[in-house]
Amino acid sequence: MLLRSKLEPLPTSHEQVGAALPSRGDFGRDRERDSSGAAASADLRAASVLVPLVDRQSETFVLLTERSQHLPSHAGQVSFPGGRVDPVDATPVDTALRETEEEVGIASHYITPIGALDTYETGTGFCIMPIVGIVRPGFQIKTDPAEVEEAFEVPLSFLMNPKNHERHRAHWKGAAREYYAMPYDGHYIWGATAGMIVNLYERLYGH
Repeated sequence: MLLRSKLEPLPTSHEQVGAALPSRGDFGRDRERDSSGAAASADLRAASVLVPLVDRQSETFVLLTERSQHLPSHAGQVSFPGGRVDPVDATPVDTALRETEEEVGIASHYITPIGALDTYETGTGFCIMPIVGIVRPGFQIKTDPAEVEEAFEVPLSFLMNPKNHERHRAHWKGAAREYYAMPYDGHYIWGATAGMIVNLYERLYGH
């Protein structure tokens, strides 16, 4: 109940994404096209991801995926299960649940969506709606090898420790950019995924 109270209500339509909900991303919160050519919100493609909190007896874990090395974009990067909106998806929740089952084999009856984080706008042209869901144990992971190299779990306590939120700088499209990174057990969690994790931390522990 505490976590649910810290999140945005679940969106009931795709039109809510990027309109009424708070937003953050690779180019800040202003939603404007900046000097590097970042797309304005209206130009972005809609996508949705699940932030899966696996409620085990010992503690809560976050399920993440490592993308296939053969994908044309973001190959090998750590991400949440999810993807672009499909015409069959009535809401962003539908997109997140469908993509989660397709990518890692977790059926929707194992997942209880409880709320949303801020939308995240990427420099690669997507407006991502992160849906937080509690995942009941008992599922079997079955990854789609065309999209997912590996699925793995990280303790929520690790990700919610600000000491593990590294800040890095890099030049991209002619401008200096800052991003978060959270190395864990041989996996490099960074970029949009790390940004959404920091948003979850701020929601839970921010003042």
